[in-house]
Amino acid sequence: MKVILRSDVDGLGKKGDIADVAIGYARNFLLPKGLAMKSTPGAEAQAESMRQARVMKSAEDQAEAEEVATKLVPAVITIGANAGDEGKLFGSITTADVATAVLEQTGITIDKRDLSTDDSIKTVGTHTVTAQLHPDVQFPITIEVVAV
Repeated sequence: MKVILRSDVDGLGKKGDIADVAIGYARNFLLPKGLAMKSTPGAEAQAESMRQARVMKSAEDQAEAEEVATKLVPAVITIGANAGDEGKLFGSITTADVATAVLEQTGITIDKRDLSTDDSIKTVGTHTVTAQLHPDVQFPITIEVVAV
């Protein structure tokens, strides 16, 4: 059965895509949840407009992410934390701490889920956190952890 996706469905496609699925999957899951609609000639024209809107939104999001990257890559974000004599932190710096520090120091809002670290930040010093605000835009953020 051909359906047009109304929203992104993992493993199937993105909003506006036309997918060929089993009748039971469409009837019992996709259609009742409002994730898809039956494919008709008129609906396919509507799907094309959904795809175009998705492409335009993706381009805008990518441009915004690149603008944020140009501001954050050269910046050094300083985070104060309690540390022992040898520079080992009491606890660790989380991505939520990094997102809060970025907002306070630059005024740029980043979701903590868009940030990742190779390993936990548990020492004083310079560390790198990777930000991925868009699937095509990934950049490093330099973090300076200082003892308080």
